[in-house]
Amino acid sequence: MEAFVKPQAGAGDRALDARWYHAPDVYAREQERIFARDWICAGRTEQLERAGDFVLAEIAGESIIVTRGTDARIRAFYNVCRHRGTRLCTQPSGRFAGAIQCPYHAWTYALDGSLTAARTMADVPDFERAGFPLRQAHAATFEGFVFVSLAPQPEPFAQAFAPLIGRFARWHAGELRTARTIEYDVACNWKLVFQNYSECYHCPLVHPQLDQLSPSDSGRNDLSEGPFLGGYSELRRAGAGLTTTGTSARAPLGDIGGDDLDRVYYYTIFPSLLLSLHRDYVMAHYVQPVAPDRTRVTCAWLFDAAAMAAPAFDASDAVEFWDLTNRQDWRINELTQLGTASRAYVPGPYANAEGLLAAFDRHYLRQMR
Repeated sequence: MEAFVKPQAGAGDRALDARWYHAPDVYAREQERIFARDWICAGRTEQLERAGDFVLAEIAGESIIVTRGTDARIRAFYNVCRHRGTRLCTQPSGRFAGAIQCPYHAWTYALDGSLTAARTMADVPDFERAGFPLRQAHAATFEGFVFVSLAPQPEPFAQAFAPLIGRFARWHAGELRTARTIEYDVACNWKLVFQNYSECYHCPLVHPQLDQLSPSDSGRNDLSEGPFLGGYSELRRAGAGLTTTGTSARAPLGDIGGDDLDRVYYYTIFPSLLLSLHRDYVMAHYVQPVAPDRTRVTCAWLFDAAAMAAPAFDASDAVEFWDLTNRQDWRINELTQLGTASRAYVPGPYANAEGLLAAFDRHYLRQMR
């Protein structure tokens, strides 16, 4: 059983210096040292149910095709033809009709990446199709999410994600389906999104509707060091839910019961996913840096598939509650981005309720240095 403790910042813990949020060279280094090496969330397996289904993912400046093969295996390929480098695919998602074909000279690849046809290349001395498969990245799945690593030899996924394996099993997250997504273009550095998600010190002021349902000082953490951080917050009353009505008639997910019925669990999965687990739905924020001062955040609401199939299913109570909460967060994050650019900015001390921010900073700086 996990041991949960109250958030606590260490003596002397302070916010990051301004350059970590603004400097172009820092952003470029992040792309190489973090996003081109770590396991990055690229979507959900439900987007890849059939052979040939694909999604495009933008990772560290690379366009990556994530697709399911005829052998049911999910693979990730660089979106680059092996002939003259033409981008193979431009649609954000879809289904290949049995093969991946270059629009320039029709070099054609099987869904496992092998080159199956190269027009007139049989006349080229010593040309062998087997020597020109699509360049492949590493892919793994976890609780219905797809992760990709561009590292030539990444840390094995099961080893890297060992602290999380089995932790979310009682929600049956791998069986859930996405009911709604909203994409946000946020004018702030990606780290501010992660840091804001990791504390509720701001909640009474920024999220009054959230504070009415879940007290800001109720947080307890069971992951407080390393790439995965988080824990739970309690609801103010039994049977409440984080929705526009403060209640929910939906049945609990999976094997949720006991204390979990009146808790919400929040975890950051460095560096690309924020996960909140409620008794009746799961919410995921996919975080993608676009520039030092711009972040694309896609929020997805996941529900039980059988519940979604019911004629009366309606996710709007959860979606509208968190869309409001998200926009409140993005506004305050953008103000922080502006403020940290000032010559008057000097990093201030973290409050006790911001212990996870100090832990995030430590892991981030280790990755960068």
